[in-house]
Amino acid sequence: MKKILIIEDDDHIVELLKFNVENNGYEVSVAMDGHDGLNKAINELPDLILLDLMLPGIDGIDICNKLKNKDRTKDIPIIMLTAKGHETDKILGLEIGADDYITKPFSVRELMTRIKVVFRRYMKETTSDAPALISIGDLEIDHEKHEVKKSGEVVKLTLKEYQLLEYLAENRGKVLSRNALLDRVWGYDYFGETRTVDVHIRHLRKKIEDDDALIIETIRGIGYKIK
Repeated sequence: MKKILIIEDDDHIVELLKFNVENNGYEVSVAMDGHDGLNKAINELPDLILLDLMLPGIDGIDICNKLKNKDRTKDIPIIMLTAKGHETDKILGLEIGADDYITKPFSVRELMTRIKVVFRRYMKETTSDAPALISIGDLEIDHEKHEVKKSGEVVKLTLKEYQLLEYLAENRGKVLSRNALLDRVWGYDYFGETRTVDVHIRHLRKKIEDDDALIIETIRGIGYKIK
């Protein structure tokens, strides 16, 4: 049975989430503040986290950032729940590694659908028939280890950076639109949210490219490709 950790400080929302998540066949763990939520995520290693943005102790953005930067927890999918609906909040959450973002008040049916979509996407990634090792110049992408090396040295990437690079490498020579990249890596077609792809690509380039050895090519007005 998959375990979902709910990190939320509103009693009524916790009760609503717990009831519906359990009714859909998942085990549930609950944390009512940021510190407790972070500790439970690290110690319990849930299969998915429903994370509120505004929390006492440590806010959701900091929790997400900390989890995505730890090897032990970086692959745990996170869906952010928040009353904030501004575009900048959504983009920030996605940029630091959240897998989805849903604003309050939300439809329980929509939330459960999104949980199932995230789980399906992670399962698809683990059963991918992509080559075990992809080489591009002095860059090596190890699909089985989820590891990237440049000139033999491990390059530290976030999960989203790795997923973007891997998808581009699997489709080497093909132009992939920003919306296609959003749909593959974040699981939804975030129309109008393509800035988050550009930000991740910029971070990737700093980590894997040299001035005289460009790997990712920008196709103006469309998206990106690996040469």
